Amino acid sequence: MKIFNNTTIKAIDKATIEIDGVTSLELVERAAEAITCEIISRWRSNKKVSIFAGNGNNGADALAVARLLIEQGYNPEIYLFNIGGNQLSPECKVCRDRLIEMGNANLFEITENFTLPAISPNHLVIDGLFGTGLNRPIAGGFTTLIRYINDSNATILSIDVPSGLLGDWNSNPINRNIIHANLTLAIQFPRLAFLLRDNAELVGEWKVLDIALNADAIRNSPSNYFLVEKSEIRQAIRKRDIFASKADCGSALLIAGSYGMMGAAVLGANAASRSGAGKISVYSPRCGYNIIQSSVPEALFIADKHDIITTDINLSHHYNAIAVGPGIGTHELTIQALEKFLKNTKQPVILDADALNCIALRPALLNYIPSNSIITPHVGEFDRIFGNHKSDEERLKKAIDRAKRYGIIIVLKGRYTAVVRYDEHIYFNTSGNASLATAGSGDTLTGLMAGFMAQGYAPEIASLIAVYIHGIAGELASEEHGIFGVKAGDIANNIGRAIKQIMTT
Repeated sequence: MKIFNNTTIKAIDKATIEIDGVTSLELVERAAEAITCEIISRWRSNKKVSIFAGNGNNGADALAVARLLIEQGYNPEIYLFNIGGNQLSPECKVCRDRLIEMGNANLFEITENFTLPAISPNHLVIDGLFGTGLNRPIAGGFTTLIRYINDSNATILSIDVPSGLLGDWNSNPINRNIIHANLTLAIQFPRLAFLLRDNAELVGEWKVLDIALNADAIRNSPSNYFLVEKSEIRQAIRKRDIFASKADCGSALLIAGSYGMMGAAVLGANAASRSGAGKISVYSPRCGYNIIQSSVPEALFIADKHDIITTDINLSHHYNAIAVGPGIGTHELTIQALEKFLKNTKQPVILDADALNCIALRPALLNYIPSNSIITPHVGEFDRIFGNHKSDEERLKKAIDRAKRYGIIIVLKGRYTAVVRYDEHIYFNTSGNASLATAGSGDTLTGLMAGFMAQGYAPEIASLIAVYIHGIAGELASEEHGIFGVKAGDIANNIGRAIKQIMTT
């Protein structure tokens, strides 16, 4: 699913009006019907409802919702802000007039001073003040209203986006001047702002409502931002040839583990073997021999010359995919080995965990990473490499810049893991839950990614598939163990089930 900016969404609205022969008011009604259905499904008609409508089309949506709620037996109080008078959009004016014609609407149109109404924690507040029409921070009297609504402890539903929040980038926002929604009902498309942790307390739960905008207009409108969905992953995964042998399914090498950290290698190797890769090898110091052979009998073991750390990545075979980092540590000899390896490797590689920590200690290594390689930092690893950042938005912008500069793919891990490509296309993952926040979860992702690269998937595709499957595997593991009880090994053990679910449902 594409994620569009405000300008493109307006163009799609306009194209829908021109191509489908509908009016802007009809689009307002479609949105209102979808929003009203959602409200009715969640709250009964005796719920106290206060609706705050601005003078634009976000306000028109709110007024149309008010009319439909009244028809369904609700009794909302409606506050329409028309400061100075004659400020309403044509659609908002029509929706106001329709409410007046009903004769039983508790409509208060504010043209001058405004006395704050009583709002209790038992209220449902519907926020239709500004929506996506806002292009600058809120100021003046509206900041008082928004702070009052937020402090009321009422349940807040925002239409399209919480008032005060910009749908795309928000530089240095003042959160107390932005609605803190419990539920945001986005019209037709999610917004980039929803996917950044900075805005989680503002957006709350969010849901996209389809109002049937023109499919061709959506398809033909460009975007650099995408939300990855199950159907797209299903199409990307190739079916296994019934005559396939292990030689046809590729070979993956994990350079992982060191004394006291062999668990990372075990987790990565298990995940790679569950991915469908034909052959798995683990390169570790000699201390890992018994651990790998007993814990992952499917994997071959290649010993470094050192007993407890990796000091010389000397490969005698070709591998279809190579992943480096889980548990290798940051000893100076290991950093030197990584530098030598990167300087002599031409094929794309996956760099995770301690490989990233080694790079943080020696930033010049970034210049030696082969083109089209993947690095998979979490927030802490990213900041250690690229400097401290004040927000996820700032971090994402830096990832876009650095992926392009170094010609690599950055998998920036988080709730909506962002796969940032060097062509400036960004894909946000939708699968997974909080069960993935556990030690070793990233090691399983690295192994899974290596497994799909080994099977011949290009790095940009392997990263998308692996991240999505990893999330589904976490969901399946949490069904058995609960959010708190999932271990990384549980995620790895559910990879096969995750792939099956994606392919069959």
